[in-house]
Amino acid sequence: MLPPTPTGTVRHRFYQTLPPGETRADFLSPSSPHALQPLNVRRGSFSAARQTSVAGSIGTLRQSDDYLPTSISAKYTLPLDPHAIAGVLLADGPEPDDFLHNPDPARDFRIDKGGHIFSLRGLVNLGCLFILCAGMIVLFAGYPILTYFTHKQPSNLGGFGPGGINRTGQVAQIAGNWGLIDNDTPQELRTKTDWVTGQTWQLVFSDEFNTEGRSFYPGDDPYWEAIDLHYWQTNNLEWYDPKSITTRNGSLEITLSDQPEHGMNYTGGLMSTWNKFCFTGGLVEARVMLPGFNNVHGLWPAIWAMGNLGRAGYGASLDGTWPYTYDACDVGTAPNQTINGLPLAATVDGDPSYGGVLSYLAGQRLSRCTCPGESHPGPVHSNGEYVGRAAPEIDMFEAQVGVDGIPGAVGAVSQSGQWAPFNYKYTWFNNSETLMIANDSISRLNNYRGGAYQEATSVVTVTDQEAYEFNGGKYTTYGFQYKPGFDGAYIGWIANNQLAWVLYQEGMAADPRVEISARPVPQEPMYLIVNLGISENFSPVDWDKLRFPSTLRIDWIRVYQDPNAINIGCDPPDFPTAAYINEYIEAYTNPNLTTWVDDYKQPQPKNRLLTPCD
Repeated sequence: MLPPTPTGTVRHRFYQTLPPGETRADFLSPSSPHALQPLNVRRGSFSAARQTSVAGSIGTLRQSDDYLPTSISAKYTLPLDPHAIAGVLLADGPEPDDFLHNPDPARDFRIDKGGHIFSLRGLVNLGCLFILCAGMIVLFAGYPILTYFTHKQPSNLGGFGPGGINRTGQVAQIAGNWGLIDNDTPQELRTKTDWVTGQTWQLVFSDEFNTEGRSFYPGDDPYWEAIDLHYWQTNNLEWYDPKSITTRNGSLEITLSDQPEHGMNYTGGLMSTWNKFCFTGGLVEARVMLPGFNNVHGLWPAIWAMGNLGRAGYGASLDGTWPYTYDACDVGTAPNQTINGLPLAATVDGDPSYGGVLSYLAGQRLSRCTCPGESHPGPVHSNGEYVGRAAPEIDMFEAQVGVDGIPGAVGAVSQSGQWAPFNYKYTWFNNSETLMIANDSISRLNNYRGGAYQEATSVVTVTDQEAYEFNGGKYTTYGFQYKPGFDGAYIGWIANNQLAWVLYQEGMAADPRVEISARPVPQEPMYLIVNLGISENFSPVDWDKLRFPSTLRIDWIRVYQDPNAINIGCDPPDFPTAAYINEYIEAYTNPNLTTWVDDYKQPQPKNRLLTPCD
């Protein structure tokens, strides 16, 4: 309910009031007394009476007590007087602030000061436009042209595939010091006179290990990768763990500690360039400080190389490939080097631990005898036979204590080649034409010639006795140089920065006693391996005198090749590996698969000497 209305109060939202002397009829057309007059008429009426009627009506509204609004909402409503409405809504004449909006050329010229393009302002504007245009041209035309002429094309070297990517999917051509040749290798050391022929060879790979704190876990380095497993093949007493390998003070360090891990009492390290950097033929050198003492048995440091079709530590990949280097189709490819118990010489006078049997190998899995259509990495000879493939081994050195025929417990290294199939009694043809020992006062033929799983051509050389961790702390250089194949092929070994001995391929000639053919100096693409472990298989262990931790240190590793025979890469066309490895990748990545048939469940390719081909 509303309160009573006071006398004189009008309850209306709009006030209807007219100026003095005007009536509503003045705004109605003659024909329609209820309609407003046309706009132009109203405008004329409004213009004529603007200062009187409108002002009067508004003044009346504001000043007359009779017309004061009685509510807040009424105070702000528009009047119904058309003149008043037109005054508010229609702007025919100038408004009080129109001087701010109307153009005035004289005033504008004074403010803008006119001017021309050669003024400072004009030059700045044009300069800005020029810079923008030049930047656009450089971005969309100049940059692509510069990139085309300065961009280094991806390389297929070092195991890289199309696009510069290596076989593990890692990208090695990255910014920084990650080329095949280390930026820190001095220019004067990028060529070298080889040890056997005296020719000048060129550097194709180097690692100076100068970057502090490098990691070699999988994926952390473009060339090296450390493994995480137990090396059961040689009954090692340690677990290989990537954490044991790093770089410090300009050297690679591999540490063997008495820290238990994975049920083993010791922790060591092994890393390799498998499937990342490979080479065929050449000279490999390393400057090394051996771990431990020069007269204490037990440690097993080594630098060596193996064919890319076998991965160190992964048994299934090595089953039937290591340590073969053979390209013939005969009994040498068969299990135990016999077919139906023949030849008899392969069953006697062999390894006494195996009843005199010469070989306990499962046979060359990827042999020249492989039947057409069977799984084989290829290639094929002109007669349609497969090229015999395998994973041979060359050891730069394995450090030991003592040399047969040299008195005293002195530090030494055995430098060897591992071979299959085997000679009768593991006795290769060493004579003055097949063997050269540079200094027989410090180098002697190794008494160990082989066993049921390998034949060794080996010489033991006394080392620099101060190049040990706990005896002098010096470095010395080791290496091996080889020419693959048959004609003129050889392997030479370097110790104490001198040529120690040379094996010529004729020493591995055919052996009619066990009916095998000649074995070539390894022709497979080879990768590098560096490790420090401990095993009683290699030498007796002097537990009382060993000191832990012990560290193998390597200042640098370099690979040189004849400039007329450059051959680097893990998948060369004459000895491809990539497709085969990818097809059987689990054998190369699962260390729990120890054999090809029983564990990996893969069939043995048919050998036509043993099984008729389809």
